[in-house]
Amino acid sequence: MTQGRSAAIESRRNTFTRHGVRRGFLAAQPLAIGVFVYGVTFGLLALGSGLSVVDAVLMSATVYSATAQVAALSAIGQGASIIACVSTVMLLNARYLLYGASLRPWLGQAPPVGAYGSLYLLGDANWLLSMRVHDAGEDDAGFVLGSGLATFAPWIAGTLLGGAVGHWIPGPRALGLDFLLVAFCAAMLMGMWRAHASLWPAMAAFIAAAAADRWAPPGWTVVAAGLAGAAVAGWRHRDDPRPPSAA
Repeated sequence: MTQGRSAAIESRRNTFTRHGVRRGFLAAQPLAIGVFVYGVTFGLLALGSGLSVVDAVLMSATVYSATAQVAALSAIGQGASIIACVSTVMLLNARYLLYGASLRPWLGQAPPVGAYGSLYLLGDANWLLSMRVHDAGEDDAGFVLGSGLATFAPWIAGTLLGGAVGHWIPGPRALGLDFLLVAFCAAMLMGMWRAHASLWPAMAAFIAAAAADRWAPPGWTVVAAGLAGAAVAGWRHRDDPRPPSAA
């Protein structure tokens, strides 16, 4: 009896079905609207930075990270080197290493095509949604793929539309759209803020960013802030077995 129950639980954990994909796709629809608007904004900014519509869509399809893409556009606009632009993208996307690790117990049992397809389509919003429903009892790993599809498609469509209509909108930056990265990062900071654990890394990132903005070549502000904040966070929690959010 016990062995049969264990086998049933293990079987449920290994599921990756079309029903799960459908549930994830439908559950993520409220997120799709915001992602689409963000994609349109990125398309406008990309066109204003000298990228073609094709370049913008390819960037959205391969990098697929709003924060990294907008930061890269900002670095390009400042005349940054290709090394600075690539470093900015890699640093801002480093969080996906943690996202992937957190999904390992769930996606690790899925078929390779489904697991790697889910990871390719993984974004901040659908990762958070997937983790929440998994904690609530969702065992079908297809949910991750479905929610990823629901956010990836409007991101690409929004980028395409923004790039296509950008020619009729003179100076997207004049509308304050280049402030979007700052606003998005500020919203993420408030959502992840843990007073005691976050104060010192945030201060280190701020000081490093200010120093880089004053003395470093263009495009290195985000890189300096990210490295400084990560270094201080790692140093402060090097002997603490708890995750930073619990400190």
